[in-house]
Amino acid sequence: VQLVESGGGSVQPGGSLRLSCAASGFTFSSYAMGWFRQAPGKEREFVAAISWSGGNTYYSDSAKGRFTISRDNAKSTVYLQMNSLKPEDTAVYYCAARYGAVYYRGSYYYTKEFEYDHWGQGTQVTVSS
Repeated sequence: VQLVESGGGSVQPGGSLRLSCAASGFTFSSYAMGWFRQAPGKEREFVAAISWSGGNTYYSDSAKGRFTISRDNAKSTVYLQMNSLKPEDTAVYYCAARYGAVYYRGSYYYTKEFEYDHWGQGTQVTVSS
């Protein structure tokens, strides 16, 4: 199993970045996918998640309205489009895979680290003027 993130970099406040996560070694279309991030000195936190089909998405409050998660099952890749970036978005961004559903009984979305089975190595995003 391998998850490889790319697309990170340095950007000015208000700018945009598109992260990609290429998956291999498992049946990508059977897994919900998530993005998490970890800022220096802070715990890793949930950013966004998407169902195996792409039909359901869920965002943290900080990501809602600015970030968009999407996936291409034919390419075994999940994306995170980040717009209107702020300095507080500076972090290492990780993608993660969870076998099965992205939520439980339609209301509880899986946002905890332990709820995901596989992780990438991360890509650095720095937002600074």
